[in-house]
Amino acid sequence: MDVAMRTRKTTTIQWLGAAEVDGYAAILCDLDGCLIAAGRALPGAEDFVRAAGKRVSIVSNNSADTSVTLSAKLNAIGLPLPQESIFLAGELAVRTIAAERPGARIHVIAEQPLHALATELGLERANDRTDVVLLARDTKFTLTGLEKALRLLEQGAELVVTNPDLSHPNADGRPVPETGSLLAAFKACCPEIAPRVIGKPQPFLINAALEAAGVPASEAVFVGDNAATDGAAATLAGLDFIHLVATPSPLANGAPVEDTLPLTHPSSVEASAC
Repeated sequence: MDVAMRTRKTTTIQWLGAAEVDGYAAILCDLDGCLIAAGRALPGAEDFVRAAGKRVSIVSNNSADTSVTLSAKLNAIGLPLPQESIFLAGELAVRTIAAERPGARIHVIAEQPLHALATELGLERANDRTDVVLLARDTKFTLTGLEKALRLLEQGAELVVTNPDLSHPNADGRPVPETGSLLAAFKACCPEIAPRVIGKPQPFLINAALEAAGVPASEAVFVGDNAATDGAAATLAGLDFIHLVATPSPLANGAPVEDTLPLTHPSSVEASAC
């Protein structure tokens, strides 16, 4: 089906009419810019989540939290979402590596929850001769850390990236740097890097959410604010897409998907070379 026929636009979650989602057995929703901004619930988000009930799942490129830590944060701001309904790029990336490479040596560039999850799943965190370099959003990212990671890639490590977003919006709609900004630094130093991307626009998160819900793609809808990631992932997974279009920020956020991050099948990615 033509993408335009599968996509509808509205402004914010506050103005998303119940009739637009009532016919779906599953409602998959992005997080930042849709339900929350700067750690606070957006107007209408609580009503939307409570009205959708068990049909709603969070499918987010968040790479700083796990489903456990994020569920606690969301419940604290009035969004009652259990960890079983939350699917995150960072967590899926770590779980994918652990499933495919049990006990692998991994160099993690991420916030503490992903470090802890990697250890919990039996991955050996290392700074030399690693099998995988995992790149996620890391507020402590440094040029020294970048140089170290590039050396590991030169030695044959695979680069796994949680998500390609350059930024996510804060409460004022202004961009907050995301994992894609860090990846841009890698590519500036080594343009031929071919990272393996786990989050949207890849459909893997959506597929995981649908499998958990037991709902086929034809009976689900995706609600998101970023056509380059949310819309592309929904299209690949075969879902209808509702595009939330708020007032644009002075600086656009998003992901240069077509320029730097070709869509790939999980089994078709080779180790990165630099």
